[in-house]
Amino acid sequence: MKQSVRERWLEVKNWIDQNACVLVVAASVLALDRISKVLAQTFLIKGPLKVFPFFQLHYVENTGAAFGMMQGGNWLLIFVMLAIIGYILHSWKELCEHGKLVKWGCVLILSGALGNLYDRIVLGYVVDFLDFLVWPVFNVADSAITLGGCLFVLSLFFSEKQKQEAK
Repeated sequence: MKQSVRERWLEVKNWIDQNACVLVVAASVLALDRISKVLAQTFLIKGPLKVFPFFQLHYVENTGAAFGMMQGGNWLLIFVMLAIIGYILHSWKELCEHGKLVKWGCVLILSGALGNLYDRIVLGYVVDFLDFLVWPVFNVADSAITLGGCLFVLSLFFSEKQKQEAK
């Protein structure tokens, strides 16, 4: 049966009401990522800024993936990000049924992927600027994706633990 525009709008409004916290976190991660990258492009273009002996702010234009892999693979990485974003959005209800760790992992991965996707499409590269000197340079979006992935791993650990306790 076909939904009316009003019924569809009420359905969307209800989802927004139920997921306001998710939207605030996702928007906050995106805003922090975007603002920090603009600041990096504005103030770090002349060279790195040493903050601590083990940490500096260092502007890098990354056309690859994590750890410098796939340099110049921007179009493939755009496709991969779109696939990940599409999967999370399409499977949102099902993923959230696996618990809060999976839900928040999805939020972080989604917002981080959107942040880096914006850079890839608009700039042709991802702006990285957080440099611990012993690790590849990264950004806020990368941190969100990594934290989201860690939440997924933790959810698997707790899921297995709960299954063992149930036996």
